[in-house]
Amino acid sequence: MKILVTGAAGFIGHAVTEGLLARGDSVVGVDNLNDYYDVSLKEARLAQIKANEHTHPKFVFIRADIADRLAMEALFAAHQFDAVVNLAAQAGVRYSLVNPYIYVEANVQGFLNILEGLRRTSVGHLVFASTSSVYGLNSTLPFDESQTTDHPVSLYAATKKANELMAHSYAHLFGIPMTGLRFFTVYGPWSRPDMALFKFTKAILAGETIQVFNHGKMVRDFTYIDDIVEGVMRVIDRPAMPDADWSSAHPSPATSSAPYRIFNIGNNEPIELMRYIHAIEAATGKKAKMQMLPIQPGDVYATSADVTRLETLTGFKPQTNVEDGVAKFVGWYRRYYAEQ
Repeated sequence: MKILVTGAAGFIGHAVTEGLLARGDSVVGVDNLNDYYDVSLKEARLAQIKANEHTHPKFVFIRADIADRLAMEALFAAHQFDAVVNLAAQAGVRYSLVNPYIYVEANVQGFLNILEGLRRTSVGHLVFASTSSVYGLNSTLPFDESQTTDHPVSLYAATKKANELMAHSYAHLFGIPMTGLRFFTVYGPWSRPDMALFKFTKAILAGETIQVFNHGKMVRDFTYIDDIVEGVMRVIDRPAMPDADWSSAHPSPATSSAPYRIFNIGNNEPIELMRYIHAIEAATGKKAKMQMLPIQPGDVYATSADVTRLETLTGFKPQTNVEDGVAKFVGWYRRYYAEQ
């Protein structure tokens, strides 16, 4: 297939692009290479894709911002895609308290530009990234896609919830298959410097103190990047279909009478933050110095994914344990920064 991947220089976008190329798809990657974090890391991800002599001929990179309406119109006019994987977004719960406007520009305006591109060119399937953060104040664990997500606790989560609603409206109006994937705390090699694993590893190796919020009592469904990639690729091949059992009298948020579906992708093994930190200590061979702090605004206490729907559709569920995943990240981190 010919697939558009937005956010191709990002953590998840880079990994998904490599996975698609490795299985034989052609990929047009789009990214604006903004300076939210170290641009050289994004450039290194792209360089890694292009360095693979077997797959890089099937990869075309276009530097563009999905929030740029004219650029997106030109992109969709120049290409006929079999599927689109939208991974471009302004990420980060905490940054949304500092710079809220960029979240609306990238995550709402940008997403609308993608939807309009789909409508004009009859793309066969949109797979888009949502987030476990949409569950917000919901405390019923594990999170199931049929639960309501009407109480987000950050603007980031609210924009991702908006994506789900916007996608449903276009699926209903124009019959375009739409599949939303709620990612649960993704980690692994090439991850973002603003993520906990990256920051903790960097500080622990340097002998510096790490800030541990909610006194380490946070619980997360940490999901390894390779499991995310596998889930995304399997879903791409199964375009959303209308649910024949969907009832307007008792509407499930997970499906619809339109070709629309929502899936969790999480490791279905929630663990306390302290186990995560202990895994970093084991992988680095160093003890963490910790400053225990209260929970931060916008954070939720716990996440846990029910992945029954994903497993039923695709036969796959994530299963990389956190000790193995963290060790792979630490190994990558040491190699990458030794070469810089």
